[in-house]
Amino acid sequence: MLFVPVKTPGFIKKLLPNFIWEYTTTQKVLYLTFDDGPTPEITHWTLKLLQQFQAKATFFCIGKNIELFPDIFRDIILQGHGIGNHSHTHIKGWQINTAKYLSDINQAQRTIKNYTVPPKNTNAKRLFRPPYGQITPKQGKVLIQEGYAVVTWSILSFDWDKNTTPESCYQNIIKHTKAGDIVVFHDSVKASKNLMYALPRVLAYFSARGYQFHALPESFN
Repeated sequence: MLFVPVKTPGFIKKLLPNFIWEYTTTQKVLYLTFDDGPTPEITHWTLKLLQQFQAKATFFCIGKNIELFPDIFRDIILQGHGIGNHSHTHIKGWQINTAKYLSDINQAQRTIKNYTVPPKNTNAKRLFRPPYGQITPKQGKVLIQEGYAVVTWSILSFDWDKNTTPESCYQNIIKHTKAGDIVVFHDSVKASKNLMYALPRVLAYFSARGYQFHALPESFN
């Protein structure tokens, strides 16, 4: 297994400068993101917790999960959170050719559009996060040409990792996160133990220090 750090190194950001790694801001703002949902067992819990802290986030949804749980997907939107594309079938970009990769992502985007109420602004950037972080430079270039913003991250919580304890998951965030960072969590059953421990504490910790939690903007400078 490749070593992946909690905080994305600067040299990786420089290698892929057209991807969105963080958001430059002078304000105390963090961008929490949730991958792999919607999931009945955990997404509603996440939404209720975010509401308690008046926090907004961005949910990178899997297309087939939207089709399975459209009511949960609509709840995300109606509560004012952002939506991103996490492919239709959670594919690994390094194991598939560009044409098939793009087809799967476009299928997810059609699903997002079909289930979004009210209809999404068609002029907005389409946010895409590659499953597993696996995407080739060619795939990224094609997606950007197609009008997607490829959103990666600056901080990984490792909530999905069976070797990460709940306390370590929490510490991964509070030790490394600064204003403008994009933080990755997962609203999935696999990640639920760590998420349900760490997320309330992360929200409380940064709220007490004057931070706000925003959905990612749909346009980037």
